[in-house]
Amino acid sequence: MEIERLYALFRNSAGVTTDSRSVRKGEIFFALKGPTHDGNRHAVAALGEGALAAVVDDPSLCGERIIVVNDVLETMAALAACHRHRLQMPVIGITGTNGKTTTKELLTAVLSRKGRVHSTAGNLNNHIGVPLTLLSAPDDAAFLVVEMGANHVGEIAALCETAKPTHGIITNIGTAHIEGFGSFENVRKAKSELYQSLRLSGGTVIFNDDNPILSELAAGIVSQVPYSAPGNHSLTAQAAKGEGMLLSVEAIIDGKEFRFDTGLFGSYNLDNVRAAMAAGLLFDVPAEEIVDAVSTYRPANNRSQVTETGRNTVIRDAYNANPSSMEKAIASFAALKAERKMVILGDMLELGSESVSGHAAVIRQLRQMEGIMAVLVGPLFGEAAADFPARLFGSSEAVAKWLRSENPEGYTVLVKGSRGMALEKVYPLL
Repeated sequence: MEIERLYALFRNSAGVTTDSRSVRKGEIFFALKGPTHDGNRHAVAALGEGALAAVVDDPSLCGERIIVVNDVLETMAALAACHRHRLQMPVIGITGTNGKTTTKELLTAVLSRKGRVHSTAGNLNNHIGVPLTLLSAPDDAAFLVVEMGANHVGEIAALCETAKPTHGIITNIGTAHIEGFGSFENVRKAKSELYQSLRLSGGTVIFNDDNPILSELAAGIVSQVPYSAPGNHSLTAQAAKGEGMLLSVEAIIDGKEFRFDTGLFGSYNLDNVRAAMAAGLLFDVPAEEIVDAVSTYRPANNRSQVTETGRNTVIRDAYNANPSSMEKAIASFAALKAERKMVILGDMLELGSESVSGHAAVIRQLRQMEGIMAVLVGPLFGEAAADFPARLFGSSEAVAKWLRSENPEGYTVLVKGSRGMALEKVYPLL
């Protein structure tokens, strides 16, 4: 079926889905394949649940509402690109090593003060999530915020080809997914694909010009919105001094001075705050509304969350981890004033050739910290901390068993590690 005909069907549908278990009546089911599943096997079931049509790439399937294509994923991306061509609102693409989702959520909160915002759900930021984000975008949205992730060179470029961003934010460029990228230089190259897309399309980059890598990558792009620590821009912001756990910000927005508290742990979140504020200013959100949106935002899903359990204060930051984010989180935690402190750190995965040095760097940092109980989880930290006085556990289940017996109380606890370490299992025990 030609994309134009499929798009006409899409415009008269209830949307798209890739999950036959939750299909709604009138949706188009895309039968994607994965390492452990084949959506083609569930196409008939999806139709039985009320799907308007099923897009498959198994030629043995046939039926009035079955659409056979060469590649389901490519067809879904092409359909998303077709829908994107129809959408007229600004499309802000966000990528970076750390802070993508937090920046996306902050920006969504800020721009919501100006109009309806459609943004990436959760962290559906890959070659499947970006098309789904576009295909769920309503015509009447004022802004579209698209998070873009990658672990190989060329992925961001492909996502940009589908999403056609008009504006772009790279939060930072650090060491992550080296296993896929192969080197830091390839990480830099991959993230810069967003800027390259905007360079070619005449789009706008919103960037932190305190960051020399981002400044270099933005050079030569005609439309730039720089922001920084105190300087000469329309927006400058810095972390305010204080003894509290949450980030406080001092900002000057179009000549007006503001000081406000956020719901985010750690000064490393300042870059995410500044990016969202700069974009809000670009789109004429009043300064007071920008500040209110940022200060009332509360993180979720184990990203910079601070919770009081009644027994301990827990900083939940275990959605993901890499050497740069781990270093910043530990530094912010070490600066806190608390009588009893504990870190529960899980292995940082997908670091490839940087794995040994990355974990060793964390151990060196911990050696310099005084008064912090270190609990390390996973074989990578176990090897790196062979001569370091930490409590070592092979898995989240093992550390959970220890916490059950120890029942710690009165601690301020930082929990951070890669998602694959499943450190959320320790939260009920703190």
